[in-house]
Amino acid sequence: MIEFVRNVRLWFAPEHIREEGGTPDYRFSLANERTFLAWLRTALALIGGGFAVDQFLPDLRWGWRVGLALALLGAGVLCSLRALNHWVRCERAMRRGEDLPASRFPTLLSLVIAVVAVAMVVVVLVGWAG
Repeated sequence: MIEFVRNVRLWFAPEHIREEGGTPDYRFSLANERTFLAWLRTALALIGGGFAVDQFLPDLRWGWRVGLALALLGAGVLCSLRALNHWVRCERAMRRGEDLPASRFPTLLSLVIAVVAVAMVVVVLVGWAG
């Protein structure tokens, strides 16, 4: 837990990451940043999908519409926070010469998206208004 709190502090003061270890090859830092940006694009797509479900499917039952929209919006929020935390953890690991951190988040995100996709298949097969 203490490590997580330290990582959260580094979200707002990334210059303090430089105080740890040595400077890694800049290509690795730039690759880490590209990965961060890819996760942010995924988060934006999920958030956009949540708003699209809510705004463009008015004939869908309220419970389905809100449930699917909230699942997508929540996944987008978690994805953006995970991107930042993972960027910090990877940057610190590279500076320390450690293995890059493993994460279960991709599995969690995949499962959430799969559940939403199955729910959308059910909505399409059963009909919009149920």
